Amino acid sequence: MQKTDFSLQPVSENRRVAKAAGVVGAATLLSRIFGFARDVVIAYFFGAGLSSDAFFVAFRIPNLLRRLFAEGSLSIAFIPVFSEYLAKRGSEEAFKMARSAMRLLSVILVLVAMTGILLSPIIIRLIAPGFIDSPEKLSLTILLTRIMFPYIFFIGLVALAMGILNVLDHFAAPALAPVFLNFAMICSVFILSPHLENPVVGLAIGVIAGGILQLSLQIPFLIKKKFYFWKKTTFFHPGLKKIGLLMLPAIFGAAVYQINILIGTLLASLLPEGSVSYLYYADRLVQFPLGIFAIATATAVLPSLSRQAAANDMKDFKKTFTFAMKLVLFITIPSMIGLIVLREPIVALLFKRGAFSPEAVRLTAFALLCYSTGLWAFSSVRIVVSTFYALQDTKTPAKMAVYSIIANLVLGIILMGPLAHGGLALATALSSMLNLGLLLLILKRKLGSLGWRSISVSACKTTLSSIIMGAIVWYVSIHLISAQDSTLTELLSGIAVSVTMGAIVFGLSAFFLKSRELASVFEIVKQRYGKN
Repeated sequence: MQKTDFSLQPVSENRRVAKAAGVVGAATLLSRIFGFARDVVIAYFFGAGLSSDAFFVAFRIPNLLRRLFAEGSLSIAFIPVFSEYLAKRGSEEAFKMARSAMRLLSVILVLVAMTGILLSPIIIRLIAPGFIDSPEKLSLTILLTRIMFPYIFFIGLVALAMGILNVLDHFAAPALAPVFLNFAMICSVFILSPHLENPVVGLAIGVIAGGILQLSLQIPFLIKKKFYFWKKTTFFHPGLKKIGLLMLPAIFGAAVYQINILIGTLLASLLPEGSVSYLYYADRLVQFPLGIFAIATATAVLPSLSRQAAANDMKDFKKTFTFAMKLVLFITIPSMIGLIVLREPIVALLFKRGAFSPEAVRLTAFALLCYSTGLWAFSSVRIVVSTFYALQDTKTPAKMAVYSIIANLVLGIILMGPLAHGGLALATALSSMLNLGLLLLILKRKLGSLGWRSISVSACKTTLSSIIMGAIVWYVSIHLISAQDSTLTELLSGIAVSVTMGAIVFGLSAFFLKSRELASVFEIVKQRYGKN
């Protein structure tokens, strides 16, 4: 049988990963910028109160389903199997399997959306029991949930398209998809909300419009890769059974962070009004470096690891894993320190206007401090989980996810007393560290040495550079910025100077400590913006 030539190019996998991570990271950066613009608009018009709490709880549900069944387990289960079909059976059979997956998934997603709409009252009472005492908030949350539930249909198909395109070495369109969601939500606030009795309903309609736009973006690129989804295929291809077996345990393993965030939302509904919103805004800020660097690298590395696993090339498999881990830690550790030091000025810059009060700034910054302590763990888990999935082992991450979720629930209940909503954020960070430790222990038993000494040396150099950077940023910021009293211009200029100084100091420190990851970052920039 003729074999496909996809993924068989004589290119170093590290260069491939670096290039793909650069593409995904750049697209994600644009998406995050639009995402912050969206959050600024939401904070301005709805603040941190009844409407925003209701929307964020309602939006958590389709967003969690997206993480669990779409971008999470579906992509992770589909990519290794699709890569294996390409390598061993050729593109024609692989595309036939993908078309079958698309048709079966469409039917499943329609049923999920319809079920969600019908059961919204029960779902909301389960995930936000604190809302039961406020009939107005409960009713509004149920309405918003019903409006947004069909979003899972569109984003589920987007996730499948992402898996197909990523394996075929196209990363830009899937990574740019969230830009269209954020754009649609921003437009809905200005165009629809002013004409509705309850303005926040316009925001929910914008989510659906964004889902339609996200799916529409993928279609031309699928056709360009010669994937014609309208061609004939069997409704249930034999390859789907393997995807299904991988997908079931992956549901928990891939989305443990989101499940823990949902647990935080549930517990926060029992705290004073606004607590859900503080956690949401803080989580959005943590998602900025997490999405641009960690998720981008994990997205880029999964197809590479899957190709190597399919070819039983374990030597290069281990090298790719080590490279990805060192690169992610090199980026996320200084990002963590930066968020901790500049947390209050950043929150004030982005959200302190309109209905978002100085007290809301302080409480959101506290949640950000607690979330940020786990940024390095959130990021590393993404790479380690992708490594298990490339080996077509979805059961191990699922088992470890259960322990992490239990730990998060117990820690959340314990810490929410003395630390309120900040305790819930800290519980999420600590449970992620536990998840990472358990996964690494099992991965070492499974594959033996994976370059742990090299990773540890790199992480120590990165941490030292980050501490030096953090000290300089703190010194500069206390002389330039007052989060509560500064004007918008003063906040912007103060943060810009602090971040620039921090980047220079970190870069110089990494250079003098001979951190090889500095060269990798320059390689990503060169790949993205250089002559090629």
